[in-house]
Amino acid sequence: MKFLVVDDSLTMRRIIKNSLAKIGYTDVAEAGDGVEGLEEFEKGGISLILTDWNMPEMDGMTFVTKVREKDPNIPILMITTNAAKEDVLEAFKAGVSDYIVKPFTPEVLKEKIDNVLKG
Repeated sequence: MKFLVVDDSLTMRRIIKNSLAKIGYTDVAEAGDGVEGLEEFEKGGISLILTDWNMPEMDGMTFVTKVREKDPNIPILMITTNAAKEDVLEAFKAGVSDYIVKPFTPEVLKEKIDNVLKG
């Protein structure tokens, strides 16, 4: 199972990758923004996407919309500092499978991943 982590912060990508490794997921591709994320996704083989909202070039909401046009079923977790209820609702309307507010623990990440993979 291959995951795609899309975040403009190298540090945050490293934190997410380390958290994924702690819960048993080590096949991880990375991208620094939505444009790179879309390129990585289009290579194929991605089982789950974890994306930030606030990024340069292409933000997370635009990225989610473009991924949904290509694959309406792939699980997408939004991991962001945007905690307002309106933001969460907007993300779900755009097609995210679940939502995590930074900072988070590996346990929260595991719980959300387990939930979205159950479908």
